Amino acid sequence: MMNHWLLKTEPSTYSFADLERDKRAVWDGVSNALALKHMRTMKRGDLAFIYHTGDEKQIVGIADVTSDAYPDPKEKDPRLVVVDLKPRERLPRPVTLAEVKADAGFRDFELVRIGRLSVMPVSEARWKKLLRMATSA
Repeated sequence: MMNHWLLKTEPSTYSFADLERDKRAVWDGVSNALALKHMRTMKRGDLAFIYHTGDEKQIVGIADVTSDAYPDPKEKDPRLVVVDLKPRERLPRPVTLAEVKADAGFRDFELVRIGRLSVMPVSEARWKKLLRMATSA
C-alpha cells in the first residue's frame, strides 16, 4: 500500500530544482520527534510532495521515495532517520499555502495546523485534491 507525504524544504538550502539536477537525494536534517516518527513509516514506492518554505510557501513538485527509512549515516543518533528520494515531476502550477488555507477541507491538515512540521502524511483524498489544484488555472 503506497502512502503519500509532504516534505518541507527551504529552497535556498535544497530546492526541487536541486533534486531534479541531482537526480537523487538523501532527505536528511529532520530532528523534530513527530516528523521523525512519520519518516520512520515511509517506504520505498511512496510519493511525496515537495513544499518550499520561506518566501515561497508552496508545493512545487512530486518525488518518489526510493528507500525505506534508515538511520542517518552522518549522525551517531539511531533515532535520526533519512529516506532516499528521486524527482518524479514538477507540478504544472505550484499550490500555495494561502490556497490550501482558503479551502475548508484542509482545516485539519498538518500543513495548516502545525506550521513547523517538516514531514507529514497526506491522505489519498487530500493528495488527489492537491493534484487537481495544481492542474487548475
